[in-house]
Order: sequence, then structure tokens, then C-alpha cells
Amino acid sequence: MKKFSSLSDLKSLIDSEELKKSERIINPSTKTKVIPQSLEAHFSVKGRAGKPVTVIKGFNGSKDELKNLAKLLKNKCSVGGSVKNNEIIIQGKYREKITLILESQGHKVKRVGG
Repeated sequence: MKKFSSLSDLKSLIDSEELKKSERIINPSTKTKVIPQSLEAHFSVKGRAGKPVTVIKGFNGSKDELKNLAKLLKNKCSVGGSVKNNEIIIQGKYREKITLILESQGHKVKRVGG
């Protein structure tokens, strides 16, 4: 067996098809390809008894993709939230943190309100 001197030598052990598959995956936590989108990050307290929430609007995609994105945001912020009417509702004032997370995913985020 050949002795490896660096991590780049390990590529010889992986099939070229596997390398191509791994290059297509952008978001390793959900194992799906993320399509960059223009989203809006809203801050709202209306109709919520004065409780602040961050609302993400403008997502175009399947319900599963929307739920996966919501789950990622809720886990990163360590808060609760929900998905209603193609909007992600995150409990609390986390607009800055959510904006950074979404931009790292490749999305364009516009701040709206408050």
C-alpha cells in the first residue's frame, strides 16, 4: 500500500464520479443545491402582542426547500419559528444574523422596515 505524504494524495482514492457529485452540492447540511435568490428581511411586531419577529419574504422554490432553509435559520439562531404563506417567521430580533447567514448561502438580502 502506498504511503501518503499529504491530504491531496487522498484524492487518488476517491472515484472521479464521486468528486463531481460533491462539487454539485453547495449546502452540505441539507444535501441540496441552493439557487441564489433575492430575499427581503422584515422586522415586525404587528399582530403578535408586541413580540418582535423577523420575517423572510420572497423565496421561490418548493415547500421542502423553504422548510430546510427555515430549519437552518432556526438552528443557527437557536430560536423558534415557522413557515406560513411562503414566508419564514423567526422569533426575535435576528435580522442582522439571518442576513449574514443567507448571504453566506449566496442569496441577496434586502433589509425592509424598522
